[in-house]
Amino acid sequence: MSDVVFGMQLPVQAQSKLMAQPWEPDAGPAELAAVARAADTGGFDYVSVCDHVAIPRDLAPRMTTTWYDTVATLSWLAAMTERVRLASTVYILAYRSPLLTAKAFSTLDALSGGGGVLGVGGGHVEAEFAALGVDFHRRGRLTDEAITTLRAAFADEWVGDLGQTPRPVQSGGPPIWVGGSTPAARKRAATLGDGWLPQGPPEEGMAAAVADLNRLRQSTGRAELPFAMGGTMRIYVGDPGWDVGAWCVTGKPDAVADAVAADAAIGVTHMQVSFPSRTCDELIDQMAAFSEEVVPLVGGRG
Repeated sequence: MSDVVFGMQLPVQAQSKLMAQPWEPDAGPAELAAVARAADTGGFDYVSVCDHVAIPRDLAPRMTTTWYDTVATLSWLAAMTERVRLASTVYILAYRSPLLTAKAFSTLDALSGGGGVLGVGGGHVEAEFAALGVDFHRRGRLTDEAITTLRAAFADEWVGDLGQTPRPVQSGGPPIWVGGSTPAARKRAATLGDGWLPQGPPEEGMAAAVADLNRLRQSTGRAELPFAMGGTMRIYVGDPGWDVGAWCVTGKPDAVADAVAADAAIGVTHMQVSFPSRTCDELIDQMAAFSEEVVPLVGGRG
């Protein structure tokens, strides 16, 4: 079995009702910082935040308007963590000039000592694109073009006659992970990215999606390059005693480790985990239980 590392999307920063826990609307920077520090000391590989600029009024009942700025939040977290990587899951490249994105994430990488990860996506809120003056129907092409420009800007101070400093610490700049579970997103990840971030279960299942990505990488001569093969899992260590949803893996550490190992066995290397919780303290307790009781068992599976 391949080694697998664990990351998590932070609470509070993005409060879509599809993912936020009931305690989050009353929380703020103190809770966000506490969870990030717990991930840092608990051995998580990365923490991540989302990206939206302005939520249309008709979508606000479902998405809410609470979406802290991605780069400002990650930079703030860089000052209070030591080893955990700082990722966007995901940053919408088509919203901005790729030179603006390169400047922001090169700076983040420099300030964090090489901890930046640029997770990117195509976006889905058409009215947001319209408000920003971007053609929604060209978002795929714009994303591909932006990745190419980002590669150039991360690799060299100069892109044509335009220079950018500070330079990223990581060679070649922050890795670019492509988000999305559609065939188009997986193709983008395989041909242009350094990793894949599934967003929701792929229609054909994780094993088939991972195999498809590997075939695409092989066919384009990229199979030997480093690649973060993403997975997602919702976990509650122990017996929750309350409704955590049908898709949550629960139980003793052995049972949770078996579930994680099953995904690792099909090729997942970077598992983004989430923990249902009724309070911030419960979330931090679940993170600690996972780090201390489950993760040590995973390496022995498979």
